[in-house]
Amino acid sequence: MIREIILTTTSQEGEIHLAPMGVHLLDEERWLIMPFHPSRTLENLIHTGVAVMNVCEDVRIFAGCLTGRRSWPTVPAAKVQGHRLVDALTHVELSLENFDEDPVRPRCVTRTVHMEQHAPFLGFNRAQSAVLEAAILASRLDRLSAEKIRTEMAIHEIALEKTGGLREREAWDWVSDKIRAYLEG
Repeated sequence: MIREIILTTTSQEGEIHLAPMGVHLLDEERWLIMPFHPSRTLENLIHTGVAVMNVCEDVRIFAGCLTGRRSWPTVPAAKVQGHRLVDALTHVELSLENFDEDPVRPRCVTRTVHMEQHAPFLGFNRAQSAVLEAAILASRLDRLSAEKIRTEMAIHEIALEKTGGLREREAWDWVSDKIRAYLEG
């Protein structure tokens, strides 16, 4: 099972880095993180040996991270030397257990050190899911055809128009602008 989350890591200089990511649940305590080479997330995770998974419903954070809007409020984590999002519904503090190098996507097996639920997660509505799917498209523009990108964006936009609120529309606009600039560039 893959969970769409925001992963926070910290650099050698203490800079907090946020990245939307799909992480794989391996068992009750372990998660597989597979960041692409090169990435700040990967560098930070290897350097510190810790990361924090943030479960959030504000899709602006996902869209924002992919469009240069990475400044979201954080607070220190409870058990690891890291940070969590203030708006996280749940956060899971992780330690790196095993690292398998790969030229494209190394496999980082992590173990849960601590987990806290701050508010219930009631699920994504169709517009939130559409923004997440558009954000995933935006993260893979160099690997997809222009036709596929346009087709999928048109499908997702229907859900946004039917069920989106102000936050979802703002996030959609950020992602749409990035995709449009790529296709026109």
